[in-house]
Amino acid sequence: MTSKTSFMKYFLIAFTLMFISSGLNAGTFGSDGKKKDKEKKEELSADGPYVLYQPDGKTRVISVDKKGKITDTTYVALPEDFTLHVVDHKGRFPFDVKLHPVKRPDWQYRQPEKVFVMSDPHGRLDCVISLLQGNGVIDKNYNWSFGSNHLMVIGDIFDRGKDVPQIFWLFYKLEDEAAKAGGTVSFLLGNHEPLVLANDLRYTKDKYKVLAQKLNMNYPKLFGPDTELGKWLGTRNTMQTIGSDLYVHAGLGKNFYDRNLSIPTVNEEMSKALFMNKKERRALSPLTAFLYGNDGPIWYRGLVRTDAKYYPMAQDSLQMVMERYQAKHIIVGHTIFKDISTFYDGKVIGVNVDNKENQKKKRGRALLIDKDTYFVVGDKGVLRKL
Repeated sequence: MTSKTSFMKYFLIAFTLMFISSGLNAGTFGSDGKKKDKEKKEELSADGPYVLYQPDGKTRVISVDKKGKITDTTYVALPEDFTLHVVDHKGRFPFDVKLHPVKRPDWQYRQPEKVFVMSDPHGRLDCVISLLQGNGVIDKNYNWSFGSNHLMVIGDIFDRGKDVPQIFWLFYKLEDEAAKAGGTVSFLLGNHEPLVLANDLRYTKDKYKVLAQKLNMNYPKLFGPDTELGKWLGTRNTMQTIGSDLYVHAGLGKNFYDRNLSIPTVNEEMSKALFMNKKERRALSPLTAFLYGNDGPIWYRGLVRTDAKYYPMAQDSLQMVMERYQAKHIIVGHTIFKDISTFYDGKVIGVNVDNKENQKKKRGRALLIDKDTYFVVGDKGVLRKL
């Protein structure tokens, strides 16, 4: 190689590196060299509403329309017919919500004729609507149409998508409608609920951080214990049974079994620390630190992953867990799989999938339990028997 060729080669390399670097610094390129979508430019989109109860007894209601305009109203007293209007971030899927009393659901339910099980909606209202409508859980106006049956959502509404409060409001509304029809809606805590409420916003879309900044508050304050959605979240369970099926966001390991915990104890202990930060949770008690840690029910992956670092569950230990809680199946979300999957000869069922991807590719998106038969369902109903 001549010195001239060599010089040209190094000059081109240096120029390319400098170009990529300047692109990265300017926010034009991602680490893969491709152009980035500048989410900060987009700023606010339709969001909320958020209902905050003030110390003086007044109620503050904050919402954002699809053009990014914030409406911030304080009521001395809420009108008797007070109704919240909800749309997704693009102004689609409109529905109204009336506030209703909230309390902790039961931890144990009888098996109805049908149970519809989904998990990890992660702020994608369009995916939730298409799945529930396509399986007759809600009608074309987003109202409950599942009769005396049970809808089970295994955690993680926060983060990744742009319709977080809207999905909370949909399940809040459906819970009330289902109860009036003799049915049930259950939403269990995932790991992203405590993450966001502890102000860990690493997976949170920028639009939410921008809104909090404009309101001059920390984002978790919009879901605090003095808000309507916060009150609702503060009474959600972490573990629940329906018939002989046990539901939990991530999983239960040998360390969990060794603590000999009842389901109501787990639910109450998790709620006690839900609105605390990580440090406060650790300081509260060793049990709280365990429940919120890697071996706790909202993080443990050893029922569905075999890598040593996840401390996979031995068959006999799993059997002991199932006997203690009188369960024939443990149904979990949290860990993403290509399709609805089974483990330990069908005793463990993983229902978390990539909602958008699976919707597009017409793969499994949820589980329908019809009497004693378990079906994988997509956006247009049953796909196959599990």
